[in-house]
Amino acid sequence: MRLSKTFVKTLREAPKDETAKNAQLLIRAGYIHKEMAGVYDYLPMGLRVIEKIKQVIREELNAIGAEEMQLTALQNPEPWKKTDRWDDQKMDVWFKTELAAGGELGLAPTHEEPLTNMMRDYISSYRDLPALVYQFQTKFRNELRAKSGILRTREFLMKDLYSFAADEETHKKIYAAVEGAYAKIYERLGIGDDTYETFASGGVFSKYSHEYQTLLPVGEDTVYYNGDKSVVLNKEVLNDEILSDLGVKREELTEDTGAEVGNIFTLKYKYSEPLGLKYQTRDGEQQTVFMGCYGIGVSRVFGVIVEKYADDKGLVWPKEIAPYQYYILAMGEKGTEKAVEIYDKFGMKDEMILDDRDARFGEKMSDAELLGIPYRVIISDRTLETGEVEITERATGKTERISIDKFVETL
Repeated sequence: MRLSKTFVKTLREAPKDETAKNAQLLIRAGYIHKEMAGVYDYLPMGLRVIEKIKQVIREELNAIGAEEMQLTALQNPEPWKKTDRWDDQKMDVWFKTELAAGGELGLAPTHEEPLTNMMRDYISSYRDLPALVYQFQTKFRNELRAKSGILRTREFLMKDLYSFAADEETHKKIYAAVEGAYAKIYERLGIGDDTYETFASGGVFSKYSHEYQTLLPVGEDTVYYNGDKSVVLNKEVLNDEILSDLGVKREELTEDTGAEVGNIFTLKYKYSEPLGLKYQTRDGEQQTVFMGCYGIGVSRVFGVIVEKYADDKGLVWPKEIAPYQYYILAMGEKGTEKAVEIYDKFGMKDEMILDDRDARFGEKMSDAELLGIPYRVIISDRTLETGEVEITERATGKTERISIDKFVETL
């Protein structure tokens, strides 16, 4: 990408109505645009990060046999009425709208009902099980107060995965496979070292569920963990019963704050029973399908990564999800000529930003740090005098000079 050609501009100051660090930096760096409270647009750079996060998730879920699909965000009320969740008193985050021809539709806050209802057309026998399907879908939740930048919004991108099994034993194997996939996902996204599977409320589904909490000062949840963090609990389930169950004592626990980046639920028959999702066993009997669901808030993870890595100069991206790998800063006539030559040959393949703007050196340096690209490469008349380029790693600030030939060979 040539910075001189993009419509996106960086800002020196954050919007006055934005208090969250993640949104302040992403807006300043031109990754997102704020439409209104809790609603953000993803600009080209931000979308590249989102797509890379999605790809990491996609690869790990495909590896355990899940299939990707896409459901509509518009919701038919009928399946929701059967599970008693269309009522605003039962589920208070609905966005609903009246059809011109009469009747109501909803904008999906989640997809258990429509997917379970749909699967009745595809699951009828034990031969059809197990099934594991997922999607990346925009969700809508009528939050009373959107806050924390892109960590809690009214419109957000979610990866939701659903499993359909013949029995609980098969479900447990799927559940364990998803746990393994999630560990790999968070590791690849750069938050694996401080993201923990956490005991949380199972609600109406089970005694407990699991969520994934990234320890973060701006997290909205209070969590407790033991010395080696082998046991992590959400405050909502901290009681004597779960402590006799897990074999830990209150005085062994440390309090901290966390940001939820995923959850996994054993649904059992919560949706399959009222919606009539059944299959025929080998013996010809009708049995209800055993279900599970597994979520990752893609846009939320995006914000958590910003909060974890950003410093006082701007964004800092882990290499696997950075929008670009190299920020080429061209200076001087010969430097610009060489930078353009390298960009034209390798730019699309190796994901380069070429800062070819007619701007002051200091401004270019500030933007390079604000955008958080992993490597800043200075090609100037001065570096070319010795046939070198200057490379600085954004995360560590480590700078070295290498020959032009070596840099090209690396590309």
